[in-house]
Amino acid sequence: MDTLQGVIARGALPQLLTDGVDGTPPSIGRQGPELEELTKALVCLHKRLFGLGPTKARSGHSGPDTVVATLENGLTTAERNLIAVGEQRAVWESRMVLLRANERLFVDTVERITGRSVRAFVSGIDVQKDVSSAVFCFEAGPGPEAPRRGES
Repeated sequence: MDTLQGVIARGALPQLLTDGVDGTPPSIGRQGPELEELTKALVCLHKRLFGLGPTKARSGHSGPDTVVATLENGLTTAERNLIAVGEQRAVWESRMVLLRANERLFVDTVERITGRSVRAFVSGIDVQKDVSSAVFCFEAGPGPEAPRRGES
């Protein structure tokens, strides 16, 4: 079986893009090609690391040097069962440990896709709402301009 690093290095993401529940791809929404590739890669990483990929995901720029990704509906049945019996903290802790243990993989993936150096990676999850996020802060440099106030 391919390692996750090998799959990402080859750009072989499409075969990993089913949510593991009904075989449908996650809802990614309309984004530019780079953000769409980044979102798909993050969905794949979550699927491989946690056993289930989120069914809804989106990434967007937050200024010229920051990308924020939001992923929803990615908790496993086992995690949902733990939450149902009051073990939210255990689910949160296990997710955070796995994210930290694989931080380099997330950073390398984003750097490969964007061509920019990641200065900081911040991640979190609200286990009650099944929403997680990843924030990538890049070294200052050329990048997409942030929309001006009033523009979308």
